[in-house]
Amino acid sequence: MGTRGPIPERSEARRRRNKTDDVALVKAPSTPTDLPDLPEPDPLWHPIAADWYLSLRDSGQAAFYQPSDWAMARYAAELMSRGLTGDRPPNGQYVAALNSVMASLLTTEGDRRRVRIELERKPAVKAVPASVTAIDAYRASIGG
Repeated sequence: MGTRGPIPERSEARRRRNKTDDVALVKAPSTPTDLPDLPEPDPLWHPIAADWYLSLRDSGQAAFYQPSDWAMARYAAELMSRGLTGDRPPNGQYVAALNSVMASLLTTEGDRRRVRIELERKPAVKAVPASVTAIDAYRASIGG
């Protein structure tokens, strides 16, 4: 799938930029466009499984999904739902298998970084610092 070992840093957080990699980094927008018509979540699914499935539609890695990936996502949501609604708590083997399916869908940032895909982050809104004149005006208005 990707590299083993620790999760690589994001490209803008790396200190060494002179080292070349064999595989090029793929940047994708954080919100996908042109998604196919996807089936709605099964109404019988657990709410967490339905929310996870719906979150894939809004995730940037969805731009790389093929119909078979969406089928795998439905399968993972079904597994998740059965585990969450069952009488017994899920065992470790079940959780590991579900995590493996979710990792193959690149659902976490670490999974995406291992295969050299980075989603472009939306720029942070810069806060405008309050000016001193506003404080002076407030003091003057309250008689201080």
